[in-house]
Amino acid sequence: MGALLGNPFLDMTEKGRGGRSGGRALNVVALIAGIAVAIGVVAVYAVFDPNEVYFPKCPVKLLTGLDCPGCGSQRALHALLHGDVAAAVGFNALLVAAIPLLTLLTVAEMAPVRLQRLRYFLNSRGFILSVLAVIVAWTVARNIWLR
Repeated sequence: MGALLGNPFLDMTEKGRGGRSGGRALNVVALIAGIAVAIGVVAVYAVFDPNEVYFPKCPVKLLTGLDCPGCGSQRALHALLHGDVAAAVGFNALLVAAIPLLTLLTVAEMAPVRLQRLRYFLNSRGFILSVLAVIVAWTVARNIWLR
């Protein structure tokens, strides 16, 4: 797949990762790094409320006044970590809807041989373009109809 898009890093076959043992080591390092980042993000957003503490503001919103696809994600993540799903959906429904997809993508990437067909589907051009279309539609809808 990576060769089709011209990116050798997307080719996650055993050959593309430099052999069998190199691929496992890369998976373990990626898993540990991902877990460490996730724990850090959860800790920060569980403790600090983005509404009350300084968090980076969206540059798109500051420059244009329009909401980007990610606007409200910090507040939504904070709400989710405190069990308030309704508030999270109000802040950024796309983030809440994307969590199962992101989980599926992570699982498919961590077990590429076992979940090969799922992984190929999730990395297919059609699926990626569909996700892009949903993101664009969400951005337009939230700036026109959902204001």
